[in-house]
Amino acid sequence: MPRKATQQLVGRRITTRTSRTVATVVDNSLHAPPTPIPSNLNTPLSSAYPSTYASEAEGDVDGEIEGGIGGQVNEDVAKAMGALTLAGSVEATGEATAPPKPLSRLARRKQKPFPFLELPAELRVKIYEYFFDDTHYVLDLDPDNYRRIHKKLGFLRTCRTISLEAGYLFYSTHTVRIFPTHPGKHFKTKKPLLARMSARQRSWITSLEMRLGPGWNKPPRGWVVNPALGLHECTSVRKLTVFVECDPSDGIFNGFRRADDFYEGFSRGLLTDVLTEMPFVEHVTFDAWSSVRKKGAMMRGLINTALSHGKQIRWGPERGWSDLDDEEDIVVPTNDMVATALLNGVGMDVVIVA
Repeated sequence: MPRKATQQLVGRRITTRTSRTVATVVDNSLHAPPTPIPSNLNTPLSSAYPSTYASEAEGDVDGEIEGGIGGQVNEDVAKAMGALTLAGSVEATGEATAPPKPLSRLARRKQKPFPFLELPAELRVKIYEYFFDDTHYVLDLDPDNYRRIHKKLGFLRTCRTISLEAGYLFYSTHTVRIFPTHPGKHFKTKKPLLARMSARQRSWITSLEMRLGPGWNKPPRGWVVNPALGLHECTSVRKLTVFVECDPSDGIFNGFRRADDFYEGFSRGLLTDVLTEMPFVEHVTFDAWSSVRKKGAMMRGLINTALSHGKQIRWGPERGWSDLDDEEDIVVPTNDMVATALLNGVGMDVVIVA
């Protein structure tokens, strides 16, 4: 065969093989993402083909894979290329790789409620004590009750058992003031805190307090003992505390008091009505500010009233009185004390300091 014809034939075969390789690469590129070149193959410095065709190295690799000697596939090259592709490498390795499963939404675990009622009763009572620890010892009508107490009492609505246990602990460990002393609308209300409670709540109370002194010149109309107050239902009360804030019989009140023995008589009548409604009270605890004298007309009248009802007399910690007290220092009135007494006379709950 002539040399020229041989060259044409060889060139035709090369072109045919190259076209077939390019067609195979283009066809595969339509169905699979581009295959990067393995790191163990050298990239030629230049390419005889345009940028839209596969490089010589890719053509050689495809040729080795498609038409290797005896149909054997270079396993190292196939595994390397399969590891670098995103699609499954069934043709390259002969092993089917299952596509990754989409991440399923994790099922939320239902948190089991803490078995609070399975705790021993002693532990539950301790928890109730810690829960109500930041509430004031004395309960009275106060604008801060909603913030300090009302929200906590919502805990009693959990169930009947908690309502009985926590409710009893709360009301039995707090002293309830019979008549309100906070300045403003609560001071003049006709419905004190005790009258707003239920019969069960009143039956849990073990201690009551009565403050005398606010409104000494004009006591509020709501300071009366009647069935609506519910004192007869406070059957668990054994202690009554009488705290005296001022004694209008003192000389400091000369020229300001409404009449002689007016507030002293009012206080004795109020204490008599309270003790009459609660014959189950065992002892009366007297306490006062430092300006109040034990031998004054106010204190002597109150002590005699309690003794006439057969009650034991005890003394509170504020004034520091005792049964051995004989004489007391007479308080010399000052201008500040007079001004304080005047404010107290219009219903202000203020402390009179000697």
